[in-house]
Amino acid sequence: MSLIDDNKQRVLDFFDALNAADGERIAAAYAPEGRCWTSGNTLISGVISRDQIVAGSAAVLDVFPEGLVFTVHGMTAEGERVAVEAESKGLHVSGKEYNNLYHFLFEFRAGKLLQLKEYMDTELITDVLCGGQRPEK
Repeated sequence: MSLIDDNKQRVLDFFDALNAADGERIAAAYAPEGRCWTSGNTLISGVISRDQIVAGSAAVLDVFPEGLVFTVHGMTAEGERVAVEAESKGLHVSGKEYNNLYHFLFEFRAGKLLQLKEYMDTELITDVLCGGQRPEK
C-alpha cells in the first residue's frame, strides 16, 4: 500500500475510533507532540495538545450519550496530508439534535497524526455544545 493509501486508512480508522467513542484509540493516533486546531471564536476554538485531547475527548463524547456519528463524504490526499469532508450527527444531552458539516485537514508524520485542523459551523458549536456561551473578549 502507498503512503497516501496508508494515511487515508489512518483517517478512516480515526473516524471509527470517534464513532466508537474510544478515547484511547483517538489518543493513540496522535504523535506525542500532536495537536488539534479548531476554527472560530468559540469556547472550544484554538489549539490543544495531545495531552489535552486525551483528557478532554471523553468529556466531549460523553455529552452525546447515544453517540456522535461521523460520516466521511470525501477524501483527497497528497503525501502526508489528507483533506476530509465529513458530517456528524448525534443527540446532545440538552435534547438538541447536533448535525454539523466539517472540513478536516489531517497532517501525518511517520504514521502518527501531527496536526488536525477542524473547520465547521461555529455558530452550531456555540448554540449546542457550548450552551450559547461565548468566550470573553
